[in-house]
Amino acid sequence: MFSRRTLSGFIARGFLAGALLAAGAVSPAWADAGFQRWVAQFRSVAIQNGISGEIYDRAFRGITAPDPEVLEKARYQPEFRAEPWEYFDNRVQEEAIRTGRQLARQWKPWLDRIERQFGVDRSVLLAIWSIESNYGAALQNDRIMRSLPRSLATLAYADKRRAKFARTQLIAALKILQRGDVTERQLTGSWAGAMGHTQFIPTSYQAYAVDMDGDGRRDIWNSVPDALATAANLLRKNGWRPGETWGYEVVLPGGRKFPAGNMSLQQWASIGVVRANGKPFPRPSDSAELKVPDGRAGPAFLMTKNFSVIKRYNNSDKYAIAVGLLADQIAGYGGLVRDWSRPFERLSFGETEELQKRLGALGYYDGPIDGKIGSGSRNAIRQFQERMGLNQDGHPSKEVLRKLRGN
Repeated sequence: MFSRRTLSGFIARGFLAGALLAAGAVSPAWADAGFQRWVAQFRSVAIQNGISGEIYDRAFRGITAPDPEVLEKARYQPEFRAEPWEYFDNRVQEEAIRTGRQLARQWKPWLDRIERQFGVDRSVLLAIWSIESNYGAALQNDRIMRSLPRSLATLAYADKRRAKFARTQLIAALKILQRGDVTERQLTGSWAGAMGHTQFIPTSYQAYAVDMDGDGRRDIWNSVPDALATAANLLRKNGWRPGETWGYEVVLPGGRKFPAGNMSLQQWASIGVVRANGKPFPRPSDSAELKVPDGRAGPAFLMTKNFSVIKRYNNSDKYAIAVGLLADQIAGYGGLVRDWSRPFERLSFGETEELQKRLGALGYYDGPIDGKIGSGSRNAIRQFQERMGLNQDGHPSKEVLRKLRGN
C-alpha cells in the first residue's frame, strides 16, 4: 500500500486527489510527482517551439501541483447549463448598464479612437468587457484569476478532453511572456486560460492583440485601451459591419412554423414577422436568421451578420444575444419588448443583492454580494424555502424576498 509519508500527503491533499481521480488522471499517491514529471518533460516541447529554458523555468517557478479548482470548473459551463432567463438576468442588469454608461464617458477619447480605427460600436465593446470580466473587476479576484501556466498545465496533464487545447495554449502563453508583453507574475487568467479585461485565450491574443496606447506592449491585463482595441480587432477581422446592428427583436405570427436558415428581412416580413417595436427594418435586403432561445413563449430575434461575428468571440447564441442586448441598453436603445419566460417575478439588481445579504445573515449564504444568482445563491434559497415550507425551486423571486424580509 502507501508509505506513512505518502499516505499523510494524500490525506492532506484529499480534495486535489479526488478531483484528479474524477477527471480520469493519475492515482492519488503519485498525483504531485506525476504533475512535476509532466512539467519537466513538457519543457523540451516548449524549447522545440521556440521558448527559452529560462522563460519556461520562470513561468513554472514554485508550481509543484495541479490546481484542483481548475478541474472542478472544467466540469461546469453556464452558457450551456443555465436557463435562458437565469443566464440573461445575471448579465443584462441595471448595474452592468449603469457602469457601462459611466465607463463610456470615462474612456470616451480612447473609445472614439478605437471606433474610428476598427469600426466597431463602442457599446458592443463595453458589453463584452462587462460580460467577460465585469469591467475588469474579475482581474482583482484571486478566486477567479489564477496562474495561467499552472491552469493550462493542469488541464493538459489531467483533463483528457482539453489536453490538446491546453498544450497549444500553454505554448502560446509562454510566447507572450517571452515577447515581454507581461511579466510571469501578471500572466494570469481564468481556469480555461482566458486572459485580461476582455478574456482572450493565448492563441487568439497572438492573432489579434493590439498595442493601442503605444507603450510597446500589448497589455490586455493593465491597459484598457489595449484590451478594448484587441476585442475590436477580433470583431473587425472576422467581418464586423460598421454601423449595423447585431439583430432585431421581432414578433412572430401565431399558428405557423418558420423556415430554418437565412432569408432577407424583406422575406421574413412577407410571412408576417415584424419588429417588436413596430418600426420597419432599415435594410430590408439584409440576410437574417430566426432565433428563439426561450422558445415561442419568450422573445424572438432575427439575427444579422454581426451576430455571427460576435459568436467568433464565444460560440454561444446566449453569449452573443447577451452582448447585443447589453450593448443596446448601454447605448440607450431600451430593453426587450417581450421579457423572458421566467417562472417567477424578477428582482431588481438591488433587490437581488438584498436577498443575498439576508440569506447570509441567516447563515445560508457565504458567497459574494454581487447581485448575480449562481449555484451558491440557488442552494441557499432552496435551504430557506425548505425551512419556510415553500416549493424548493431555488428561484430568486419576490416571494422569497418577502419571506426573508419577514424573518
